[in-house]
Amino acid sequence: MEQKKLDFNSIIGFILIFGILIWIMYQNQPTPKEIAAEKAKKEQVEKAKAAKAQEVKVAQVTKNPVIGDSLQIAQLKSTLGNFAYSATLPSAQESFTTLENNLVKIKIANKGGYIVEAVLKNFESFKKGSGQLVTLIKNNNSDLNISLLTQDNRTLQTKNLFFEPTLSKVGENQILSMRLKAGENEFLEYKYVLKPNDYMLDFDIRSQGLNKVLNTSKDLDLEWNLKSIRNEKGIAYENRYAEVYFEYEDEKINYVGQGQDKEENAEKVSFIAFKQHFFSSILLTSKPFDKAKMVSNNLVHDETVDTVYTKQFKANVPLTFNNGEIDYKMNWYFGPTDYNTLNSYDKNIEKIISLGWGIFGWINKFIFIPLFGFLSSYIAYGIAIIVFTIIIKIAMSPITYKSFLSQAKMKVLRPEIAELGEKFKKDAMKKQQETMKLYNKAGVNPMAGCIPALIQLPFMYASFQFFPSAFELRQKSFLWADDLSSFDEIVKLPLHIPLYGNHISLFPILAAIAIFFYMKMTSGDQQMAAPQQEGMPDMGKIMKIMIYVSPIMMLFFFNSYGAGLSLYNFISNLITIGIMVVIKKYVVDENKIHLQIQENKLKEPKAEGKFQRKMREMMEQAEEQKKIQKKK
Repeated sequence: MEQKKLDFNSIIGFILIFGILIWIMYQNQPTPKEIAAEKAKKEQVEKAKAAKAQEVKVAQVTKNPVIGDSLQIAQLKSTLGNFAYSATLPSAQESFTTLENNLVKIKIANKGGYIVEAVLKNFESFKKGSGQLVTLIKNNNSDLNISLLTQDNRTLQTKNLFFEPTLSKVGENQILSMRLKAGENEFLEYKYVLKPNDYMLDFDIRSQGLNKVLNTSKDLDLEWNLKSIRNEKGIAYENRYAEVYFEYEDEKINYVGQGQDKEENAEKVSFIAFKQHFFSSILLTSKPFDKAKMVSNNLVHDETVDTVYTKQFKANVPLTFNNGEIDYKMNWYFGPTDYNTLNSYDKNIEKIISLGWGIFGWINKFIFIPLFGFLSSYIAYGIAIIVFTIIIKIAMSPITYKSFLSQAKMKVLRPEIAELGEKFKKDAMKKQQETMKLYNKAGVNPMAGCIPALIQLPFMYASFQFFPSAFELRQKSFLWADDLSSFDEIVKLPLHIPLYGNHISLFPILAAIAIFFYMKMTSGDQQMAAPQQEGMPDMGKIMKIMIYVSPIMMLFFFNSYGAGLSLYNFISNLITIGIMVVIKKYVVDENKIHLQIQENKLKEPKAEGKFQRKMREMMEQAEEQKKIQKKK
């Protein structure tokens, strides 16, 4: 039998395989950075476990403290250190104190010392007529917690500890002091002050004598959480306007944004607003927080299933020690996201209402809000929207007239422009130059029709910001719409259509019809006024497509929007159609325009405008480039 021998090639193969294995193992080794990251992650997990265990232990020993029971007190001291003092007081029990005026009802718990219920007494939830009031905080959807690091390295959470309440009254102001005690004169205090006829509470956090108990070399970490409760008929629509806003660095305003795990960090933060569509919870501070971390998470993934909450909001801020003590003068606002109400506090919080940037915001702030506020104080809200729209459209009518006049002039010149197109059909550049000369000679500006349309655009965009933010429209009915701030459902569908919804709203249908006829009327004039240019898209075909696409977009886009905005668009397009008919039949005379243009041609041509001169120079340069390329 032949013996198997290990030849030289096999030895080399084994060496190579061994070398490859060593190289793979080396390459797969974690880097020092990865090792450090993994170690930090493990430490973080261990700390979280330890903190959770501590919370459980604290909860167990503070659940039913027995005053005078030496064993129980010893157990409390071993867990809570000096703060075991609070757990032995009569107030160490599940109990609540209520502050109430004619606008809000606030309930504060002994355990944690924070607000566990905030009810707005003058507003009903989306179930109109049910008597169910708008509630911003209830059923443990919100908490406020401060992490206390003691000098003997204990980490205690205030939300698990019992505060001692003391309720008093000064004049008509209700004052509630909640003290977490480490001794008779050593405590952390939350002080709430509710004034009559006010949505805003004074809220102070201060400490006394805790510099001997707490580690004051590190800031205290304050965390505020709130899971926003649905209060409107359309949860998806409400959720679109639910965001975290904040003011930072001397009156700059920003927001966190929509989606999952959206986060923003800022410095010198003076207020944090957990804004729902029409109601907000706002924490303000006179001494800005050095920094803040705000987080927002969307909770509406399927509007047919997720029907209770809209967003999960979270804010983390440091409380800095001053001479070994904490002292912050703050405020809580629980109330409507109404521009006039927020603006009355003169604390910049009205800026959490999105009115648009730049000119759009100015139009809303200085025209739309005052005008609509004036009208709605005298007449019903639906009628106010109609009158408001009429006033805006009449104010815009001179601009509309100029636009139609420009279109009429272009329409009169169309035959001559067509002749130039035929004459210079092989020389596009020459055709453009001659066309510009014709415009100049006839005294017609081809851009005159575009400028009026551009002037109207800011007003149109401003309306898209104004009506969804108009708190006045909430639960105000008009015709078949029972709530102008929500969709005007006339038919409930048996299924949910993607992008459309599970209902049919009538005002968007009326607005879509009005847009269809408006575009039908204007597209014909535009096609006749603007001849087809060689090498350019066929605008006629594009306009024909848009005649049908725009109304369909209106149907889908506005079906779940507030009825007030759809009503505005419907009336706006109706009025525009009416103005167009009047201008065409009784104001703009094409025969007179034709005579005027012929007279202009006999006059000396006007000096070129900046736009015409620029266009001519560009065309001449392009022509020169074309000639140079041909020579090459």
